[in-house]
Formats: sequence, C-alpha cells, structure tokens
Amino acid sequence: MIKKVFLPVIIIIISLFFFSCVSSKQFAEIQEQSRKYQDERDMLKAENEKLTIKNTEMTSKVKVLEDEVEKLTKEIDKKSEEFEGLNKNYQILKRGFHDLRSAQDQLAKGNNRETRRLLKQLQTIQEELMAREDELRGLGKSLDAKKRNLEEMQYEVEKRNTRLLELEKILKQKDAMMADLKNQVSSALMGFENNELTVNMKNGKVYVSLEEKLLIKTGSYSVAPNGIRAIKNLARVLEQNRDIYVLIEGHTDNVPYRSSGGHIQDNWDLSVKRATSIVKILLDNSNIDPKRVTAAGRGEFYPVDQSNTPEARQKNRRTEIILTPDLDKLYEILETY
Repeated sequence: MIKKVFLPVIIIIISLFFFSCVSSKQFAEIQEQSRKYQDERDMLKAENEKLTIKNTEMTSKVKVLEDEVEKLTKEIDKKSEEFEGLNKNYQILKRGFHDLRSAQDQLAKGNNRETRRLLKQLQTIQEELMAREDELRGLGKSLDAKKRNLEEMQYEVEKRNTRLLELEKILKQKDAMMADLKNQVSSALMGFENNELTVNMKNGKVYVSLEEKLLIKTGSYSVAPNGIRAIKNLARVLEQNRDIYVLIEGHTDNVPYRSSGGHIQDNWDLSVKRATSIVKILLDNSNIDPKRVTAAGRGEFYPVDQSNTPEARQKNRRTEIILTPDLDKLYEILETY
C-alpha cells in the first residue's frame, strides 16, 4: 500500500531530476530532430499520395494501350478481308488468262485480226495481273508489319498488366495487414477505448488517439500510470509487427504555455516533450527497433475541434500514435516502370 501511494511521487521526482539535467543545447537538438522527423513524415505522406496518383496513371496507360490494340486488330481484320478479295479476283483473272491463251492457241491458225485482238486483250489482262500481284505483295508486307506491331503491343500490355496486378496485390496485402493491425491494437487497448482513447484507420494508416486525461496532466509531460499501462499494451503489439513504422505526435490546445523559466518555453516545447516521454515508455524493456519510431511535436496547430470552448480544448490536448506500413516493395515495383 505504501509503494502504491508514493510510486507516482517518486516517478515525478525522478523525472524532474532527469529533465533538469538536460542542457539547452540538448533540448535544441531534440527540437531540431523533431522538426526533421516531422519533415520526413510529411514527405512519407506526399510519397504515399504520389503512389496513388502513379497507380491511377498506370491504369490509364494500360487502358489506352488496350484501346490501341483493339483498333489495330479491327484494322488487320479489314485488311485481311481486302487481301482475300484481291486474291479471289487474282484467281479469276488467272483462270481467264489461261482460257484466253487456250483460245489464242486454237485461233492461231485462223483470222490474224482476231488473233491480234486476242493478243492485245491477253496483254492487258497480263498487265492487270502483274499490277494485282504487286498490290498483293505490298498488302502482305503491310499486314506482316501490323501483326508484328500488334504482337509487341500485346506483349507490352501483358507486362504492364502483370506489374499492375502485382502492385494491386501488394496494396491489398498492405490494407489487409493494416486492418489486422487495427484489430490487434483495438484488442490490446480494449479496456481503454472510450472517450479517452480511440483507434481508427485512415489513408491506409492506423491512428491511436489518446486524450490528455488518460496520459498527462495539463501543462505537464509526465505520463500517468494508466497511460503507461496502455502504452505498454500497445508496445507488445508493435513487437509482433516488425514492418510497421511508428510516429508519435504531441498536440496541445491554444492556451499559451506559462513558462516558469525551465526548459519548456511554449506549446511547441511541451508537445515535443510529451511525444518523447511516450517514446521512452514504448521502447522501455521492449525489442522494438528505435529506427522505426519517430517523435514529433505539433504544438497547437492541428486541432481536432476548432471551437474555442473548454470541451474543444480538452479534445485538442492529445497524443496521436500513427502506425504506417513499410512501402519499400511498392517503390521497387514502381521503379521498373
């Protein structure tokens, strides 16, 4: 019973002793690192949007290629019909030529005038046959070229479709993985999910939002025992999901922070310290790779409720833990296009 009463007091004394030892230079480094992490997070968000746009563009390109293939196929079918018609005419003329030649042989002994007429007619037909043969050869070469072009386009469409299917498969796997992660997080935090804690999925990411009254007292960055227990439960889930990146954002309300001359000067400083306090609890005695974790302070500039009321300010004093999937495989596929 004595330990339970004095444990929060001891934690506060140790925290005050620890943070009093942090120099202004170290705190400035923490602020610079926080801004760097914020830029990286914004860049990741922009890259995610770029991936979505790229996926849409790829689908549009595949549709254009498929339309061109369909158009070329119809054109080849039309040329093939023309080729067959010319070939039939050629065969008819060829038979006529042989018939005339036979008639000419039979009349060779007859009237010379008739013979000359038949020879002239035979020459005309022969010249027409040669012209038709040249036309057939040209049409045949054109058909061969169009068929080769069609085969190349079909091959390109198949390659793009294969990559697009692979990309869609990975996107579906990512969405399924994040949905499963949300369920795991919700199960781990079941005893806390109420007005103090929410778990949502948005833009392919899992958002865990913890209100101030669960974690930290107003104007402080020391985490309450109940909040520590919730963060430890979340840490056990993240230990089992090694391909997830963790961004912890501290948020404050719009009431200016009253500095007492310590390291905390304003809401920016307070939001950063709240984020780093949670990072330390998350990593304490866990096998989570610190490279997967980012701490950032957002100050008062990302409120969830714009109303200037006590209730709105209470909602805005929160900490958000944003879980993001590893997108390296998606980038590798996109680099092949």
